Amino acid sequence: MKPTRKERWQRGPLAWMVYNRVTPNLLMIALIMGGFFVSGQIKKEVFPEFELDRVTVSVAYPGASPEEVEQGILQIKAATDQPFGVNFHMYTPGASEIINICIRHQVRAVSYSRSPDAKSIAQLKTAGIVCIPTVGALKHAIKAVSLGADAVVVQGGEGGGHTGSVATTILLPQVIAALDVPVVAAGGFKDGRGLAAALSFGAAGIAMGTRFLLTQESPVPITTKDYYLNTTTEQVIVSSKLDGIPQRMINNQYLKTLESKSTFGMLLLAIKNGVAFAKLSGDSLFSMLRSAWAMKRSSDLNLGQTMMAANAPMMIQHSMVDGHADQGIMPSGQIAGTIDDLPTVEDLICSIVDETKEVVSELAEMNKANLNQQ
Repeated sequence: MKPTRKERWQRGPLAWMVYNRVTPNLLMIALIMGGFFVSGQIKKEVFPEFELDRVTVSVAYPGASPEEVEQGILQIKAATDQPFGVNFHMYTPGASEIINICIRHQVRAVSYSRSPDAKSIAQLKTAGIVCIPTVGALKHAIKAVSLGADAVVVQGGEGGGHTGSVATTILLPQVIAALDVPVVAAGGFKDGRGLAAALSFGAAGIAMGTRFLLTQESPVPITTKDYYLNTTTEQVIVSSKLDGIPQRMINNQYLKTLESKSTFGMLLLAIKNGVAFAKLSGDSLFSMLRSAWAMKRSSDLNLGQTMMAANAPMMIQHSMVDGHADQGIMPSGQIAGTIDDLPTVEDLICSIVDETKEVVSELAEMNKANLNQQ
């Protein structure tokens, strides 16, 4: 016996709808139509706005962005009308924009490590900009010139940062003999005697990194400078731990800790440092990965070395920018072990020129005396 309508209603709305099937179908259609109508009026946000009780601090990594490079160029142009150059890494994010900035401001020269593609060099040379790469091997010097380099800085194994295994006194004459462009000597130079020696080999001059780092005008924190001044020659070693490529650095406590890490541990550290550097420099992670891929394609690095190259910026930041000498890596030429002062740049250059003249004069007198004895 079927329940009466009153009995069905008393059992609840669901029981009532079982026997009145048209009603729930109409209700469902009404809900669907209402949903379509209301959905068009709902505010949609991929990244919803909300407030948190926090302070956000944005920090720009010095020299990392094209904007900062341009600002530096403008500051130099405001201070002098003499020619100057810009040094940057061809695989940093924004490198193509930096090239355009150099062209726009008619920078006289650019220096770089790891040669860029021929198209970038042609772009610079068309604008009349002198291209001066730094190389650490004879084959790299030859390749750089074939790509259009106007001069070459040759860094021997004594130099800081990424370096080769051949000493400057052996590498320099090899490169000079092989090339028909000016060659500048680097690696192990700090004074006039070194400049005189380089000139005797046939070099056009010398380039110094560590010596200028240890000057009054250098922006490196004084705590880090003091660490350099107290470093011995034996403490400046070559390690491949950072990114798989030989680099000359001070063997501080941080480097000793890195030496104990496994390859897997270094790769994890590279990922962490890469993400941190992307936030610090304002570059996207995609941009950094694209630069890393370009580095791999245009160099002898394998994938693991390219990934570990992400370690360098953050590790250098801690010691060379923040002043925590034992909390980051300290690239250094071996010459650091022989430096014990912090002169001004002007005094340093004047002393080098004066000493070079003295040495050349002494050599001329010795040669004259030898000729008189014959």
